[in-house]
Amino acid sequence: MLINLFSVQGWESWGLEHCPLIPERMPVLIDDDLLLEDGPAVPRATVAVNRWLRELPVSGAPAPGTWLAYARIVRDWMDFLAGRGVGVFDCREVLKSALSGYAEYRAAGPVERRLAASTWNQHVSVLGSFYRWAVAEGQAQAEPFTYRAARGMHAAAGQGREVRVNAATRRRPKPHVTIRYLEPDFTRLFLDALAGLDPDGRADAGFAGRELARNHAVGQLAVATGLRLQEFTFLLAYEIPPLPRVRTGAPVAFPVPSGVTKGRKFRTTWISYEALAAVHQYLALDRAATADSSAWSPPRAWGEALPVTDPDAAGGRISGARRRWDTLTPAERRRLVAPGGGSCLVAVRAGGGPFTAWASVFERTADRIRACFEPRFPHVNPHRTRHTFAMRTLEYLVSGYYRQAAALAAATGDASGPDAALALYLSRADPLLVLRDLLGHSSVLTTEKYLSRLDTTRIFRDAYERSGLGAAPAEDAAAGREAAAEFAGDDDGGWS
Repeated sequence: MLINLFSVQGWESWGLEHCPLIPERMPVLIDDDLLLEDGPAVPRATVAVNRWLRELPVSGAPAPGTWLAYARIVRDWMDFLAGRGVGVFDCREVLKSALSGYAEYRAAGPVERRLAASTWNQHVSVLGSFYRWAVAEGQAQAEPFTYRAARGMHAAAGQGREVRVNAATRRRPKPHVTIRYLEPDFTRLFLDALAGLDPDGRADAGFAGRELARNHAVGQLAVATGLRLQEFTFLLAYEIPPLPRVRTGAPVAFPVPSGVTKGRKFRTTWISYEALAAVHQYLALDRAATADSSAWSPPRAWGEALPVTDPDAAGGRISGARRRWDTLTPAERRRLVAPGGGSCLVAVRAGGGPFTAWASVFERTADRIRACFEPRFPHVNPHRTRHTFAMRTLEYLVSGYYRQAAALAAATGDASGPDAALALYLSRADPLLVLRDLLGHSSVLTTEKYLSRLDTTRIFRDAYERSGLGAAPAEDAAAGREAAAEFAGDDDGGWS
């Protein structure tokens, strides 16, 4: 079975009266024989699957990357069924037998087809969503999954509720702590290495890297904002917020344009004064020296160049028409040509073109640290910088650091300005709600599940100890036994 990514480019030549309603980059499944039906008014299952995929943007899955992942999961299931002579919408008994075979195939079949428990559970969730839709729409009479009831706790509401758990999921071990972020000393080591410095902050004589100012500035940007790879890679130089006139310990608001975010949802995160100052220094010096008067033009394979004139913080004229930056997709952003030459992206390479290979830069830097300075240093991908931001921000929120910094800035400046508003907001908002907004999660439950995979215990323990409210030894031991009992007999299907 084939997967094609739909594009509306050139639709005028298709003999259609109107532009198709199919979203750009929407996956379309096509059988190998390129047929959509087995006879008049006898559509194949791929027709229903494609309809389900087209509804994903309004069904809680707005990101094109998610659409493709879901399409591949259903495609693999359909290929397996076809190889066993089972229809996608067969009777429940046959589908349940096929699901059993598929579970064994994915667990102990050919090595290249096996799935880890976490990946299998994702496949089960997606297929369960598809079959529930198919039954509700009258496409299917039954689904292969069996569900059991479980009692979960809705953390935001503080109330218990009944939840359905798919019995086909595999149980997984639950480690108490998973370290997926950089501690402060490792963060400093990583950022210094991006700048070509050794652990003592001196120039690394054994390293001959290039574009060190760029790498260091973008590394600080990623760590200090929690932006995803796509978000910081395709930021435009014009979208970097201005540097406050006075150095402050309070965070600086950092708008994230909807054109580059997951699901195209605008949000505002924040950044430290020091990291923002480093980005501005790079823009004013090293980047200007590289991009100004550059003759760079995007490769023909990317599409035609998009010359920019009259740019400001909100938008500019692109090919003569005024447009807002936040409406531009990553593919359009990398084709922008600045008025003075070169790419409009924050990070540029030699010659003035856009630089986007941040995963390689971060990984090579981590490898060099491990080989030359610190054997325990972990692998670093761009998402680890996001985890690092989340943990550092939560620590500051719980300890009251940001609240105190904002209050101090407000007291020494305009009492009605943004610092005063920030101080008021931080004094009344729950840390998890603040972090939810900064990370762009849809709900605080998502933030809680996200943090459950990180080591948040230390943060709350340190805050508790600093408060001077430590319990007596006997009380502490009793509390320890009670907490341990919470994990006894854990059920993977329940909610904690």
